[in-house]
Formats: sequence, C-alpha cells, structure tokens
Amino acid sequence: MCNLYSMTRSVDAMRKLFAKFDAPETNLPPLPGIFPDYEAPIIRNEADGPRLAMTRWGMPSSKLALFEAASRRADRLRTKGKVVDFDALLPMEPDSGTTNVRNTNSAHWKRWLGVDNRCLVPFTSFSEFNRDAGGDIWFALDEDRPLAVLAGIWAPQWTSVRKVSKGLETIDLFAFLTTTPNAEVGAVHPKAMPVILTTPEECEAWMTAPWELARGLQRPLPDGTLEIVARGVKKDEAGYLQE
Repeated sequence: MCNLYSMTRSVDAMRKLFAKFDAPETNLPPLPGIFPDYEAPIIRNEADGPRLAMTRWGMPSSKLALFEAASRRADRLRTKGKVVDFDALLPMEPDSGTTNVRNTNSAHWKRWLGVDNRCLVPFTSFSEFNRDAGGDIWFALDEDRPLAVLAGIWAPQWTSVRKVSKGLETIDLFAFLTTTPNAEVGAVHPKAMPVILTTPEECEAWMTAPWELARGLQRPLPDGTLEIVARGVKKDEAGYLQE
C-alpha cells in the first residue's frame, strides 16, 4: 500500500501531461513528503472543467469498515463498564480515510468511478515500505524524478469525523487506484503498486473516457520502467530540481 509520495514539479510540468485545467495558483511549493489525511494538489474534474486544487488524501472508508471499527470501540467501552448507545456512536466513528483503491468492482467505489469524480494526482516519486529492505523505498521513473500522475478519484464535500478532536468536518477528498505490481515494486511490496499514467493520451483517457475504456488503465507499468531512487527516508528531498 502506497501511503507516502512526493510532488516537486511545477504547474507547467503538469500541463505537459494534461494541458487543459484551470490553476488558481501559478506555482506550488515542492512537497517532498505527502502523507495520508493531508492536502495535496490534484487535477480534478469539476462542473466547469478540470481544475487544480489542494485536496485531502483519503477517500471515505466503507460502511462495513466503519461498522467494524465502531463495534470494536463499543466492545472496549463495555468491558470498562460503560453503557454504549451504538446508534449514536457509529456516525461519530473516526475515519482517517482510505488512500488506495484496488477493488473497483466494489459497490462502495463504483459511485465515484465516473468521469465527474476522476482526477489526476501529480507525483515525482512514491514510497513502498519494507522494513527488511531499509524502510521507505522510493520509486521514480528515473533519477531525475520526472513528473507523472496517478489515476485518482475524488469526492466533493464529504461529511465525516476525521479526527475526534475536530468532530464532524465537510471536506473534499481523493485517493488513487492501485493494481498488481511490476517487477521493481513487486520485489519490495508484492501486493500492489499505484496506477501510473505517463503520457498525455493516458491522462486524457482517464479524465474523459467512459469507465468501460478507462478501466483498462488500471494496470502496472511495464517491468523496467521504474527505478529505486532513495531508501530509508520519509521525504524525497533529492527531487528538488530546476525545470
């Protein structure tokens, strides 16, 4: 599961892959370490067209996952002798979000697979954690960390409890798709890798094609496409380069 990535390139670099989006910001600060439940730049389809917007990483978790988490919390409270109103507890169950989407046949995800909820997640490198291999293992297209994008989905104005201290929040959310790993990623993390788009044609298809065609992009990059560019760090600081 990819829960850490970097984005250190400019808005102009994004336009080389997908030109037609509105960008209220002319540039962005480099983000060498993007973590779950924090904001990151995505290019998302909106009613007036694609737009670059800072959006919180972590789509809503499934009802089943939240029900099970609330049930465990209720059981812990009962063991302490407390009376539990489960109907009141369930809607307030904290949900920090689901960062990676693999099973696109799930009814939970199908509602967000249409064009209206598609997005591109710009990145320069991503990490897969493997303790035996040195911790965070960073992958990029090559040592220069050229920009690519992840195929993502987003949900506008979702109301949930992300943190108990803040209570209910209504915020925009995103996540990206994963697939079976290629050889390089599989040697470190055999379960999955992000769905990566590297050409303008692929980006255009993800943002505009019906799901029957777009689903074909949920596939690994060919073997030999990625390189390990860093190990054992939480931020890929080496990604700062001039355009």
